[in-house]
Amino acid sequence: MKLRVLMEPRHGATYDRIVAMAKATEEAGFDAFFRSDHYLGIDSTDSEYLPTDSWTTLGGLARETSTVKLGTLMTAGTYRNPAVLAIAVASVDQMSGGRICLGIGTGWYEREHLAFGIPFPPIGERFDRLDEAMQIITGLWTTPHGDTFSFHGRFWQLDQCANFPELVQQPRPEIIIGGTGPRRTPLMAARHADEFNSGGGKGSRERFENARRICEEIGRDPATLRMSATYQVICGSTREEAQQRLARLGPPGERMLSGGVVGTPPEVIGSLEELAHAGCETVYLHIFDIDDLDHLRLIGSEVVPQVASM
Repeated sequence: MKLRVLMEPRHGATYDRIVAMAKATEEAGFDAFFRSDHYLGIDSTDSEYLPTDSWTTLGGLARETSTVKLGTLMTAGTYRNPAVLAIAVASVDQMSGGRICLGIGTGWYEREHLAFGIPFPPIGERFDRLDEAMQIITGLWTTPHGDTFSFHGRFWQLDQCANFPELVQQPRPEIIIGGTGPRRTPLMAARHADEFNSGGGKGSRERFENARRICEEIGRDPATLRMSATYQVICGSTREEAQQRLARLGPPGERMLSGGVVGTPPEVIGSLEELAHAGCETVYLHIFDIDDLDHLRLIGSEVVPQVASM
């Protein structure tokens, strides 16, 4: 099992703090450092939240790290023109030497869209837009140089594009699509992604089985779609230390951790074993206290080596 860090700061984060966390993630031996793609926190009235742009910061991290993979969980499909996003991701792929991943979804946070003037269509249209976006992104990434790529959809039209971004990873960076919906999300992953993310840990087994069943329905080998989950974790060398870390998050953090695990390294490992038995191959550890780098070091030294063989 691979363990990745997912940064979800309580009050946003400046770039310097993001760099420090990414470097600590790399040094601790995690497989990847991912960040969310949000401009607001869960509490939309939190005036202390400091927004940063995910792809701008990932470009910086690409030059300030050397081995850890980088990515988004999830880029909102509503935020960017898909052709522009394809070029941005390819640019970070170059900057990182081939370490970038694209996690992408429909977008869900309506208040965030309203706050920044971003259109927020109904859910059905957001899925339709994401399907077109994936065809455009993969088309621009995989069309051979010398050919042209055109796309005539309901939302976007590309006319004989002959200029394609240069990629380090071939044939393209890995794509992650996920969510808890029973049909359209796993279908989107089966059609376009390398990895299906089940959302939270609870219910992952059923969502994994459903995604595999949908792969079979469309003629894809289910074994070619990796399974992952996002999991809230607080670890302490003692239970008291873990509880202290939880208390520092306040009531919002305590609510978020209700579906995860708060405990010692053996307790965290036990929870991850349950996910492995459910079919999970990669876990994104949802980290809220981004300045507690000792937390990452503890998980890196006491948990990462123990789950590598799961």
